[in-house]
Amino acid sequence: MNILITGGAGFIGSRLANHLVASGHRVIVLDNLSPQIHGAEPESSPLFRSLERQVEFIRGSVTQRADLMRALAGVDTVVHLAAETGTGQSMYAIQHYSDVNIGGTALLLDVIANERLPIRKIVAASSRAVYGEGRYSCPKHGNVYPASRAAERMEKGDFSVYCPHCGTAAEMIPTDEETPVHPVSVYGITKLTQEQMVLTVGKSLGISAITFRYQNVYGPGQSLSNPYTGILSIFSTRIRNGSGINIFEDGKESRDFVFIDDVVQATAKAVEYEQPLADVFNVGSGVATDVLTIANTLQALLGSAVPTQVTGQFRLGDIRHNVADLAKVRQVLGFEPSVSIEEGLRQFVAWVKGEQIQTDRYEESLKELKAKGLFK
Repeated sequence: MNILITGGAGFIGSRLANHLVASGHRVIVLDNLSPQIHGAEPESSPLFRSLERQVEFIRGSVTQRADLMRALAGVDTVVHLAAETGTGQSMYAIQHYSDVNIGGTALLLDVIANERLPIRKIVAASSRAVYGEGRYSCPKHGNVYPASRAAERMEKGDFSVYCPHCGTAAEMIPTDEETPVHPVSVYGITKLTQEQMVLTVGKSLGISAITFRYQNVYGPGQSLSNPYTGILSIFSTRIRNGSGINIFEDGKESRDFVFIDDVVQATAKAVEYEQPLADVFNVGSGVATDVLTIANTLQALLGSAVPTQVTGQFRLGDIRHNVADLAKVRQVLGFEPSVSIEEGLRQFVAWVKGEQIQTDRYEESLKELKAKGLFK
């Protein structure tokens, strides 16, 4: 296959590109080498260097028609990963997130639709952020889908999620793809728009269109200098700098952390799926892990204890819990996560130990959020 990966020099994209090349495919990568991901000298970044002599690389942007026209020449499959990520930053860099995530996707689809390109399949990265809080269970009302939590309650130290019908405390259960979508961040809104455009245009053009609602992806290769995404990167950088860790809320908030190799396997299954398909799938581990456990485990594996404080602070737009129901992706694509959180963290930390200690910009990012009224 001739595969274009937009954002293919990023964390997921570079790993996927090398996997697909090893499987015998021709891969073209379009990436703008954003300094927020690749640093001040992007062409020296390990992610970019991992692609050398493996792919055909085009430095450019999905927001530029000429770049897309060049990258799409001779391509039959598109994996669309290019996007701005990060819930907190999206709440004030609103136009930028919209321009890149929505505008870039719209332009990509516009080129495909109007230039009569022989594209047979589009695989796009969405996010679990489209769900908002996701699916919960109420003793009285069964499955419920709560809206975002009230800041007034959280300021009083109440971080629980309540049934929207009766106000009873609700219990998290795995969120499936039939869960109503109501994103609570600008990032989530842009990802929902992306997936809806891809599925709608794909169906209208008779192109297979598959979107993945990735959970919290982590592993070797993720940015250790970007303070806006990935608590594993944030925590490990602070630990290695000897800085304390600020645990938001009560530390019991949980996420579905899915290892990079599992994400690559799921995405590759979609790329190589031979039957026509237009659908959306969760990709995760199916296991929820709380943030305090992550902080403590990282310190143990790094062999360095730092002050860890559960502060009760919180960010507007954050969810309480997250775990994915994987029944659909198992049944249709045959995907099964294979890396446990324990093994994944061991591999992540082993990689971190070999990396240069990065400048800790976490406090700087919190000051930005606080100045915008988004961090309490």
